[in-house]
Amino acid sequence: MKLLRAWFIGIPRYLWSGWGAIASLFLLMALWEGTSSLYGELILPDPLTVWHAFQTLLENGQAGAELLITARRALLGLGLAILAGSLLGMLAGISLTASMVSRPLVTALLGTPPIAWLVLAMLWFGASDGTPVFTVFIACFPVIFIGALQGTRTLDGQLREMATVFRLPARMKLFDLYLPHVISYLFPAWITALGTSWKVVVMAELFASADGVGAALAVSRSQLDTATTLAWIAAVVLTLLAIEYLLLEPIKRELERWRQPDRQAGA
Repeated sequence: MKLLRAWFIGIPRYLWSGWGAIASLFLLMALWEGTSSLYGELILPDPLTVWHAFQTLLENGQAGAELLITARRALLGLGLAILAGSLLGMLAGISLTASMVSRPLVTALLGTPPIAWLVLAMLWFGASDGTPVFTVFIACFPVIFIGALQGTRTLDGQLREMATVFRLPARMKLFDLYLPHVISYLFPAWITALGTSWKVVVMAELFASADGVGAALAVSRSQLDTATTLAWIAAVVLTLLAIEYLLLEPIKRELERWRQPDRQAGA
Protein backbone atom coordinates (compact mmCIF):
# COMPACT_ATOMS: atom_id res chain seq x y z
CA MET A 1 0.00 0.00 0.00
CA LYS A 2 2.86 2.35 0.87
CA LEU A 3 4.58 1.55 -2.44
CA LEU A 4 1.35 2.18 -4.39
CA ARG A 5 0.85 5.54 -2.67
CA ALA A 6 4.43 6.58 -3.38
CA TRP A 7 3.98 5.56 -7.01
CA PHE A 8 0.89 7.80 -7.41
CA ILE A 9 2.60 10.72 -5.67
CA GLY A 10 5.68 10.37 -7.85
CA ILE A 11 3.83 10.35 -11.20
CA PRO A 12 3.67 14.19 -11.65
CA ARG A 13 7.38 14.56 -10.87
CA TYR A 14 8.19 11.71 -13.23
CA LEU A 15 6.11 13.22 -16.05
CA TRP A 16 7.80 16.60 -15.57
CA SER A 17 11.23 14.94 -15.82
CA GLY A 18 10.28 13.57 -19.25
CA TRP A 19 10.41 16.92 -21.08
CA GLY A 20 13.37 15.67 -23.12
CA ALA A 21 11.36 12.71 -24.41
CA ILE A 22 8.46 15.02 -25.27
CA ALA A 23 10.83 17.29 -27.17
CA SER A 24 12.10 14.32 -29.18
CA LEU A 25 8.50 13.42 -30.09
CA PHE A 26 7.88 16.95 -31.37
CA LEU A 27 11.09 16.69 -33.40
CA LEU A 28 9.82 13.44 -34.87
CA MET A 29 6.52 15.11 -35.78
CA ALA A 30 8.37 17.95 -37.50
CA LEU A 31 10.46 15.50 -39.52
CA TRP A 32 7.32 13.55 -40.37
CA GLU A 33 5.57 16.70 -41.58
CA GLY A 34 8.55 17.71 -43.68
CA THR A 35 8.91 14.27 -45.27
CA SER A 36 5.18 14.17 -46.03
CA SER A 37 5.32 17.52 -47.82
CA LEU A 38 8.29 16.26 -49.83
CA TYR A 39 6.91 12.88 -50.96
CA GLY A 40 3.15 13.48 -50.90
CA GLU A 41 0.10 12.04 -49.15
CA LEU A 42 0.13 8.72 -50.99
CA ILE A 43 3.58 7.78 -49.73
CA LEU A 44 3.45 9.38 -46.29
CA PRO A 45 0.33 11.22 -45.06
CA ASP A 46 0.99 14.11 -42.69
CA PRO A 47 0.40 13.70 -38.92
CA LEU A 48 -2.93 15.58 -39.00
CA THR A 49 -4.34 13.25 -41.67
CA VAL A 50 -3.23 10.22 -39.68
CA TRP A 51 -4.79 11.74 -36.55
CA HIS A 52 -8.14 12.12 -38.34
CA ALA A 53 -7.92 8.49 -39.48
CA PHE A 54 -7.18 7.46 -35.90
CA GLN A 55 -10.18 9.47 -34.64
CA THR A 56 -12.38 7.65 -37.15
CA LEU A 57 -11.16 4.29 -35.81
CA LEU A 58 -11.94 5.44 -32.27
CA GLU A 59 -15.39 6.76 -33.13
CA ASN A 60 -16.56 3.60 -34.87
CA GLY A 61 -15.22 1.46 -32.00
CA GLN A 62 -12.83 -0.49 -34.18
CA ALA A 63 -9.65 0.79 -32.52
CA GLY A 64 -10.68 -0.20 -29.02
CA ALA A 65 -11.92 -3.66 -29.99
CA GLU A 66 -8.86 -4.58 -32.06
CA LEU A 67 -6.40 -3.15 -29.54
CA LEU A 68 -7.99 -5.14 -26.73
CA ILE A 69 -7.65 -8.35 -28.72
CA THR A 70 -4.01 -7.62 -29.54
CA ALA A 71 -3.25 -6.53 -25.97
CA ARG A 72 -4.78 -9.70 -24.55
CA ARG A 73 -2.64 -11.90 -26.77
CA ALA A 74 0.53 -9.87 -26.24
CA LEU A 75 0.17 -9.65 -22.46
CA LEU A 76 -0.74 -13.32 -22.12
CA GLY A 77 2.35 -14.41 -24.03
CA LEU A 78 4.47 -11.85 -22.19
CA GLY A 79 3.10 -12.90 -18.80
CA LEU A 80 3.93 -16.54 -19.45
CA ALA A 81 7.42 -15.55 -20.61
CA ILE A 82 7.97 -13.38 -17.52
CA LEU A 83 6.85 -16.18 -15.20
CA ALA A 84 8.86 -18.96 -16.85
CA GLY A 85 11.87 -16.86 -17.84
CA SER A 86 12.28 -15.18 -14.45
CA LEU A 87 11.96 -18.37 -12.41
CA LEU A 88 14.09 -20.57 -14.68
CA GLY A 89 16.68 -17.81 -15.14
CA MET A 90 17.11 -17.35 -11.40
CA LEU A 91 17.35 -21.11 -10.88
CA ALA A 92 19.97 -21.34 -13.63
CA GLY A 93 21.86 -18.43 -12.06
CA ILE A 94 22.16 -20.26 -8.78
CA SER A 95 23.95 -23.22 -10.39
CA LEU A 96 27.04 -22.73 -12.57
CA THR A 97 26.38 -26.06 -14.29
CA ALA A 98 22.79 -25.10 -15.13
CA SER A 99 24.01 -21.74 -16.40
CA MET A 100 26.54 -23.36 -18.76
CA VAL A 101 24.02 -25.95 -20.01
CA SER A 102 21.28 -23.38 -20.68
CA ARG A 103 23.45 -20.81 -22.45
CA PRO A 104 23.63 -22.51 -25.91
CA LEU A 105 19.90 -23.28 -25.78
CA VAL A 106 19.04 -19.66 -25.05
CA THR A 107 21.46 -18.50 -27.77
CA ALA A 108 19.66 -20.78 -30.22
CA LEU A 109 16.29 -19.31 -29.21
CA LEU A 110 17.62 -15.76 -29.60
CA GLY A 111 19.13 -16.55 -32.98
CA THR A 112 15.98 -18.09 -34.44
CA PRO A 113 13.86 -15.43 -36.20
CA PRO A 114 10.33 -14.99 -34.79
CA ILE A 115 8.91 -15.59 -38.27
CA ALA A 116 10.28 -19.16 -38.14
CA TRP A 117 8.48 -19.80 -34.83
CA LEU A 118 5.36 -18.22 -36.33
CA VAL A 119 5.36 -20.70 -39.21
CA LEU A 120 5.68 -23.60 -36.76
CA ALA A 121 2.96 -22.13 -34.55
CA MET A 122 0.63 -21.86 -37.54
CA LEU A 123 1.18 -25.57 -38.22
CA TRP A 124 0.63 -26.49 -34.58
CA PHE A 125 -2.17 -24.12 -33.51
CA GLY A 126 -3.74 -22.97 -36.77
CA ALA A 127 -5.61 -19.65 -36.73
CA SER A 128 -6.36 -19.80 -32.99
CA ASP A 129 -5.02 -17.50 -30.26
CA GLY A 130 -2.35 -20.11 -29.60
CA THR A 131 -0.33 -18.96 -32.62
CA PRO A 132 0.32 -15.32 -31.57
CA VAL A 133 0.56 -16.21 -27.86
CA PHE A 134 3.13 -18.95 -28.49
CA THR A 135 5.15 -16.74 -30.85
CA VAL A 136 5.24 -13.92 -28.28
CA PHE A 137 6.24 -16.35 -25.54
CA ILE A 138 9.10 -17.91 -27.49
CA ALA A 139 10.38 -14.49 -28.61
CA CYS A 140 10.33 -12.95 -25.11
CA PHE A 141 11.43 -15.92 -23.01
CA PRO A 142 15.21 -15.84 -23.77
CA VAL A 143 15.45 -12.08 -23.15
CA ILE A 144 13.88 -12.42 -19.71
CA PHE A 145 15.81 -15.62 -18.94
CA ILE A 146 19.15 -13.92 -19.59
CA GLY A 147 18.18 -10.93 -17.43
CA ALA A 148 17.24 -13.18 -14.51
CA LEU A 149 20.36 -15.32 -14.94
CA GLN A 150 22.71 -12.32 -15.03
CA GLY A 151 20.99 -10.72 -12.06
CA THR A 152 21.43 -13.88 -10.00
CA ARG A 153 24.99 -14.61 -11.15
CA THR A 154 26.28 -11.08 -10.45
CA LEU A 155 25.01 -10.91 -6.87
CA ASP A 156 27.93 -9.76 -4.68
CA GLY A 157 29.37 -12.78 -2.88
CA GLN A 158 30.71 -10.61 -0.05
CA LEU A 159 27.22 -9.34 0.68
CA ARG A 160 25.94 -12.92 0.86
CA GLU A 161 28.77 -13.85 3.23
CA MET A 162 28.03 -10.81 5.37
CA ALA A 163 24.35 -11.76 5.53
CA THR A 164 25.35 -15.25 6.64
CA VAL A 165 27.82 -13.99 9.27
CA PHE A 166 25.29 -11.58 10.77
CA ARG A 167 22.56 -14.24 10.53
CA LEU A 168 20.06 -12.04 8.78
CA PRO A 169 16.51 -13.43 8.67
CA ALA A 170 15.53 -15.16 5.45
CA ARG A 171 12.86 -12.52 4.75
CA MET A 172 15.40 -9.70 5.09
CA LYS A 173 17.86 -11.51 2.82
CA LEU A 174 15.20 -11.97 0.18
CA PHE A 175 13.60 -8.50 0.17
CA ASP A 176 16.56 -6.29 1.17
CA LEU A 177 19.50 -8.07 -0.46
CA TYR A 178 18.58 -10.47 -3.26
CA LEU A 179 15.44 -9.04 -4.90
CA PRO A 180 16.61 -5.40 -5.27
CA HIS A 181 19.70 -6.56 -7.14
CA VAL A 182 17.95 -9.14 -9.33
CA ILE A 183 15.08 -6.77 -10.18
CA SER A 184 17.58 -4.16 -11.39
CA TYR A 185 18.43 -6.68 -14.13
CA LEU A 186 14.93 -8.06 -14.61
CA PHE A 187 13.10 -4.78 -15.16
CA PRO A 188 15.09 -3.73 -18.25
CA ALA A 189 14.57 -7.25 -19.60
CA TRP A 190 10.81 -7.01 -18.95
CA ILE A 191 10.60 -3.62 -20.70
CA THR A 192 12.56 -4.95 -23.68
CA ALA A 193 10.30 -8.00 -23.80
CA LEU A 194 7.23 -5.73 -23.66
CA GLY A 195 8.29 -3.99 -26.87
CA THR A 196 9.13 -7.33 -28.47
CA SER A 197 5.75 -8.78 -27.53
CA TRP A 198 3.80 -6.06 -29.34
CA LYS A 199 5.95 -6.26 -32.46
CA VAL A 200 5.69 -10.03 -32.61
CA VAL A 201 1.96 -10.25 -31.87
CA VAL A 202 1.10 -7.76 -34.64
CA MET A 203 3.27 -9.74 -37.06
CA ALA A 204 1.58 -12.99 -36.00
CA GLU A 205 -1.90 -11.49 -36.42
CA LEU A 206 -0.93 -10.14 -39.84
CA PHE A 207 -0.25 -13.66 -41.09
CA ALA A 208 -2.40 -15.93 -38.95
CA SER A 209 -5.46 -14.13 -37.51
CA ALA A 210 -8.74 -12.69 -38.69
CA ASP A 211 -8.88 -10.10 -35.91
CA GLY A 212 -6.55 -7.86 -33.93
CA VAL A 213 -4.38 -4.95 -35.06
CA GLY A 214 -2.31 -7.16 -37.36
CA ALA A 215 -5.40 -8.31 -39.26
CA ALA A 216 -6.61 -4.69 -39.50
CA LEU A 217 -3.22 -3.71 -40.93
CA ALA A 218 -3.57 -6.44 -43.55
CA VAL A 219 -6.95 -4.99 -44.60
CA SER A 220 -5.67 -1.40 -44.83
CA ARG A 221 -2.65 -2.59 -46.80
CA SER A 222 -4.85 -4.41 -49.30
CA GLN A 223 -6.87 -1.20 -49.74
CA LEU A 224 -3.69 0.91 -50.18
CA ASP A 225 -4.93 3.09 -47.30
CA THR A 226 -1.66 4.52 -46.00
CA ALA A 227 -3.30 6.89 -43.53
CA THR A 228 -5.25 4.12 -41.78
CA THR A 229 -2.17 1.90 -41.77
CA LEU A 230 -0.18 4.61 -40.02
CA ALA A 231 -3.10 5.21 -37.64
CA TRP A 232 -2.98 1.56 -36.56
CA ILE A 233 0.79 1.76 -36.12
CA ALA A 234 0.39 4.94 -34.05
CA ALA A 235 -2.27 3.26 -31.91
CA VAL A 236 0.09 0.38 -31.10
CA VAL A 237 3.01 2.71 -30.37
CA LEU A 238 0.93 5.00 -28.13
CA THR A 239 -0.42 2.02 -26.19
CA LEU A 240 3.08 0.65 -25.74
CA LEU A 241 4.43 4.02 -24.60
CA ALA A 242 1.56 4.41 -22.12
CA ILE A 243 2.23 0.99 -20.57
CA GLU A 244 5.97 1.55 -20.36
CA TYR A 245 6.18 5.17 -19.20
CA LEU A 246 3.01 5.48 -17.11
CA LEU A 247 3.12 2.06 -15.44
CA LEU A 248 6.47 0.27 -15.64
CA GLU A 249 8.94 3.16 -15.38
CA PRO A 250 7.41 4.75 -12.23
CA ILE A 251 7.34 1.31 -10.57
CA LYS A 252 10.96 0.76 -11.57
CA ARG A 253 11.97 4.08 -10.05
CA GLU A 254 10.31 3.21 -6.76
CA LEU A 255 11.88 -0.23 -6.64
CA GLU A 256 15.34 1.16 -7.42
CA ARG A 257 15.16 3.97 -4.88
CA TRP A 258 17.75 2.05 -2.84
CA ARG A 259 20.34 3.19 -5.39
CA GLN A 260 19.88 6.90 -4.64
CA PRO A 261 22.04 7.09 -1.47
CA ASP A 262 24.90 5.49 -3.42
CA ARG A 263 24.60 8.11 -6.18
CA GLN A 264 24.48 10.92 -3.65
CA ALA A 265 27.48 9.56 -1.78
CA GLY A 266 29.44 9.25 -5.03
CA ALA A 267 28.57 12.82 -5.92
